[in-house]
Amino acid sequence: MSRHVAIVTDSTAYLPPQTMERHGITAVPLTVVLGDRAWEEGTEISARSLAIALQKRRSVTTSRPSPDVFAAAYRTAAEAGASGIVSLHLSAEFSGTYDAAVLAAKEAPVPVRVVDTGMVAMALGFCALAAAEVAEADGTLDEAVAAAEKRAAGTSAYFYVDTLDYLRRGGRIGAAQALFGSALAVKPLLQLEGGRIEMLEKVRTSSKAIARLEEIVAERAGAGQVDIAVHHLAAPERATALAERLRERIPGLVDLHVSEVGAVIGAHTGPGLLGAVISPR
Repeated sequence: MSRHVAIVTDSTAYLPPQTMERHGITAVPLTVVLGDRAWEEGTEISARSLAIALQKRRSVTTSRPSPDVFAAAYRTAAEAGASGIVSLHLSAEFSGTYDAAVLAAKEAPVPVRVVDTGMVAMALGFCALAAAEVAEADGTLDEAVAAAEKRAAGTSAYFYVDTLDYLRRGGRIGAAQALFGSALAVKPLLQLEGGRIEMLEKVRTSSKAIARLEEIVAERAGAGQVDIAVHHLAAPERATALAERLRERIPGLVDLHVSEVGAVIGAHTGPGLLGAVISPR
């Protein structure tokens, strides 16, 4: 008899609720601290509320889930019949979420494989979907992990931000790079590389940066089957327009997701974020 494998991820995967429900994926929420109040991402604070707070320069920080929260999620999965769990999370370079999951996994009632995908947003979400598809086909724990890791290895993410200040404040990009960008008034294009945010190119205007982002995504998507996600924060028109252009340009496009990032990622990028995830099948 095949084993039942449950899939757990975290709230930064930004999977649509209906998709998580359909595939039986559980998302453990990270925490956003706004002023003196803590909120669970995805349940208690909206990205739009966060964008307004950032624009008003209010203090915003983020924190990982506690091991107890992960332990509860693992117990729930086991009680629902899971004989193994794949727990997939955002890059350990960004958050202690992976470490918290590892601690909880040691006491779980069933085997738990915790994976640092090195990804975030739908780059992480696509990994969770790959694992879930294997689990739905009665795959083993090892097969589900392998599917997620293969998807992560092929997935890339690129994004534009109006300013590097938010990334600098959160320690997600070096102060020297942020200062350089501000001094020259350049618009940065960034990429996710080795689980870190790295500078990809510096462009003089926002319109040229967004046009270059489109070019990069179309080039990296190639002609094979690929899933794309377009993310934004308080920039829905930009995101919709980019998604429409990519739909026309990418012949092998299978699924196209357009969504606003949640509060955790938004806190580190600021309003105006426009990003794209390319995930070959």
